Amino acid sequence: MIIPRRGAWRQLALRLSGLFLFSAGACLFLLSEAIAHGVPPGDKGFIQETAGVILIPFIYLGAKHMVTGYDHLLFLLGVIFFLHRMKDVGLYVSLFAIGHTVTLLSGVFFGIGINAYLIDTIIGLSVVYKALDNMGAYRRWFGFQPDTKSATLIFGLFHGFGLATKLQEFKLSPDGLFVNLVAFNVGVDLGQLLALGAILIAMGFWRGTPSFWRHAYGVNAAIMAAGFVLMGYQLTGFFIS
Repeated sequence: MIIPRRGAWRQLALRLSGLFLFSAGACLFLLSEAIAHGVPPGDKGFIQETAGVILIPFIYLGAKHMVTGYDHLLFLLGVIFFLHRMKDVGLYVSLFAIGHTVTLLSGVFFGIGINAYLIDTIIGLSVVYKALDNMGAYRRWFGFQPDTKSATLIFGLFHGFGLATKLQEFKLSPDGLFVNLVAFNVGVDLGQLLALGAILIAMGFWRGTPSFWRHAYGVNAAIMAAGFVLMGYQLTGFFIS
């Protein structure tokens, strides 16, 4: 965790409003190009036309979703940013996976729906939250450190609802639905492991260089800015849709 100089926090506070404005502009530009938790037309057609248990394709679709899910990966990057021991990485990733699994399966199977733009705004907020946590903001601003394990589990629940909400827009066949959802979630976890493996290898090399501590604060500030962009994009979609 980084505790920046007091002057750095003043500069950060002055730039927060600018980040919000930048987010709004970026969202207006991107709105016609993407949809929250978007699913490619080919995959959407396959999901809607499928009936019966089809394990391998659903595992593939789940892995594809995670590997291309930049919002999930940004949050997980923040989670593991300062974790060095594989034991800790495994614990936090497992907490996120548990949360993601519970809400993905229950959300689709029991028809628990949340507005896609609002849930994805919360997912963007999770990215901002974790970046600020890495920057030492909560200890400096409020004098205490939130429980990082609980936060990872809770935000995992929201990330799972994000995909569950999107899947509910499709006409999913009840024939084999639960087994296919489990297969999809297995794919999500496999994709998560693949993506995290690549991230951990890159982070391992970077941590071995003197530039890591020089640029760690700036990288987390960039992660925070990306979270604001995601939030602004989703809120823009909510208000104009």
